[in-house]
Amino acid sequence: MRKSPFCGNLAAGRLSSPGLVRYNPRNRLAADATSVSVCLAADGTSVKDRNRLMKLRVGLIGLGEAWQQRHAPALRALADRFEVSAVCEQVAHRATQAAAEFSAAPVDGFRALTRREDVDAVLILSPQWYGALPILAACEAGKAVYCAAGLDLNLEDARRVKQRVEESGIAFMAEFPRRHVSATVRLKELMATRLGEPRLLFCHLRAGSVTRESQKHRATEHHPSHELIELVDWCCYVVGRSPGGVTGLMHAVEGQQGREDYQMMSLDFSQADQPGEGTIAQISYGRYIPAEWEEAVSYRPLAAMQVSCERGVAFVDLPSTVVWFDEAGRHQESLDSERPVGEQLLRQFHRSVVSLVRKTTDLEEAYRALYIVEQARQSHREGRRITL
Repeated sequence: MRKSPFCGNLAAGRLSSPGLVRYNPRNRLAADATSVSVCLAADGTSVKDRNRLMKLRVGLIGLGEAWQQRHAPALRALADRFEVSAVCEQVAHRATQAAAEFSAAPVDGFRALTRREDVDAVLILSPQWYGALPILAACEAGKAVYCAAGLDLNLEDARRVKQRVEESGIAFMAEFPRRHVSATVRLKELMATRLGEPRLLFCHLRAGSVTRESQKHRATEHHPSHELIELVDWCCYVVGRSPGGVTGLMHAVEGQQGREDYQMMSLDFSQADQPGEGTIAQISYGRYIPAEWEEAVSYRPLAAMQVSCERGVAFVDLPSTVVWFDEAGRHQESLDSERPVGEQLLRQFHRSVVSLVRKTTDLEEAYRALYIVEQARQSHREGRRITL
């Protein structure tokens, strides 16, 4: 038992089972909320005090490419909801800098971080060399997981992670920012009100080729890329359902067995007995231009998503532009979100951890996207359409 700073005794937030004691942030936060509710009735403590008690103490594992642009600003803006307690990063000086910025402790090793008593949840912001190990460690410690690194795993490892997360009962959220940007929100509104059901989707991404140095910090050669997984999830989200079949094609890098510089797939959302008669999504991801050729990589970029609907067509440029056409002509909308997407995602994660109702859709949808990418690879190897 521990003493609330306001009133009453609070449960220490531990779940006991034969031979196992796990820390569960939901217990601590729920106990804090209950305690503050009693205080509200007793002495009129403000709602602000209640929110302060429900602050989530987080540990950071890896500082990815989006740290400076997305995650750090979001954590600063949501200081009333998140407190960074510890930082684990394979580049020591980056860990020290981030820890100093948030008055946190630099930690050697993700296992030590997940076992800390002042960590309720872990934010995995970069895959680095860890793979699925930080997720499994968080499950063992009973800590909630926000995964921005992507499930760059093979199917066997992904199934094991999914099973462990389900068994542990922790809150799990995969970061799919394309879902939450203002352009996607507006596209869904237009489809519901003006454009009608989607018929064809084209989603293409071109990036610089991976250098030898950056390859050291990526998943192994057989693992699908995080970018391709997110594109698959984005298309499924826009259509609103899972595809029934997939056809894939890959182009191998000459002299580098097991590596590809171009991948494409077609997702068929038709009924099982009517292939090709429903919605089709075409996805491609290319890394065939050297990363050093920045001008070539960015030359004449395609729209992030093009959608042909029953009554019009829309072009989406992330994060906030939608150009759409119907019988009345051209319409262009530049949208300003109330909050940056990083803040929106972390707010959603905070709610999922604090809530006593466990949400499992994120885990299921992350696994679904990875499964589809793997089946597209199998389609390429076997030269046939794969039924999902």
